[in-house]
Amino acid sequence: MKLARLRIYSCCALLVLFSYSALPQTPASNSAPSLSEKLTYLVEWRLINAGTATVETARDAAGRGYNLNVHIESAGLVSRLYRVIDSYKVAASERFCLSSATLDAQEGKKHVLSKATVDGAQHRLTFDERDLVANKSEKKVLDVAACTFEITGALASLRRLNLEPGKSIVIPITDGKKFTQARVTAQSREKLTVGGKSYAVTRYEAFLFDGVLYRRKGRLLIWMSDEGDHVPVQFRILLGFPIGTVTVSLQKQER
Repeated sequence: MKLARLRIYSCCALLVLFSYSALPQTPASNSAPSLSEKLTYLVEWRLINAGTATVETARDAAGRGYNLNVHIESAGLVSRLYRVIDSYKVAASERFCLSSATLDAQEGKKHVLSKATVDGAQHRLTFDERDLVANKSEKKVLDVAACTFEITGALASLRRLNLEPGKSIVIPITDGKKFTQARVTAQSREKLTVGGKSYAVTRYEAFLFDGVLYRRKGRLLIWMSDEGDHVPVQFRILLGFPIGTVTVSLQKQER
């Protein structure tokens, strides 16, 4: 497999692991996610251990918002072919609206630093990206909603919802380069065993591919526990040839 194709895998893994928030316009459930938590995930690509990811969330120092940190590191065969070390940090408001996000992505021979900053009053996002290897830079300015989510906030907003199968929500979301209103649909109640533990879950689909936020065609499925703090226990990205399927499964939850 070409290294460029593995880079698509790493970007997809990064996408599915960002996982905390709450939509202000949607009623919250009686059980909200823990305010301080660390989730550890195993990333599999074509049944191969491709790496691990940790997702941490905590109150900020002032107690008026949240800090979210994601760390992804490749392993085994994937790491030998195309090493990935990605560190992603988000500062969010009390309602988990995006304030700022930074990404330090070391993927293969590439090393890119990017930062997104939101001015809520002006409904404007500024995005800066620097390629440290090629010595290139890119800057974008987007008009966004007053409360806009990045991937972490948008996907895990489901943790505070009681969305019944067949129901959908639309959320304002950005990746720094593009702003869109993305649809998330609850599809079915299921039973799922992950890491030797069985869960009663709801399966969701987030419609981010096919030109919505990402141009590549594909599907993003999310399985979230129905009880307790509604932890995301599994994610799956279904892409065409040559990438195939990437599965991200919960291994450990720490408070």
